[in-house]
Amino acid sequence: MIDVAIKTLPHGDGLTPAYATDGAAGLDLAAAIDAASPLTLAPWQRMMVPTGIALALPAGYEAQIRPRSGLAARNGVTVLNTPGTIDADYRGEVKVILVNLSDEPFVIERGARIAQMVIAPVTRANLIPAETLDDTARGSGGFGSTGR
Repeated sequence: MIDVAIKTLPHGDGLTPAYATDGAAGLDLAAAIDAASPLTLAPWQRMMVPTGIALALPAGYEAQIRPRSGLAARNGVTVLNTPGTIDADYRGEVKVILVNLSDEPFVIERGARIAQMVIAPVTRANLIPAETLDDTARGSGGFGSTGR
């Protein structure tokens, strides 16, 4: 367990992310939109939905924004840049890029759980220039090269 500072923005009042169960890996993120003005996500449309929160992640961590499986399975609505990454030095509002992959409009109301956020450690790489790379059984085979 790590401590993460969270700032609730005025339009996010009452929408603090939470784990749905004791075993949940992700915190549910809610749509921080005006209750009187739901958003409609048309088929194949994408939009950035505010969550009403900002974070101060500790150095060496990121927040991954992931789809909610039920929203994707039932409604065809998912997070477009999955997983979205919130870097440790970002202090702006967390927003979720949703896309509607269904043939029906999808209405987003205030407080609707639109995504989940997983806090994860980050490993940074030290890239070392090389003229050659070691051989492997796969070699340079690309997409679909290891089977069906």
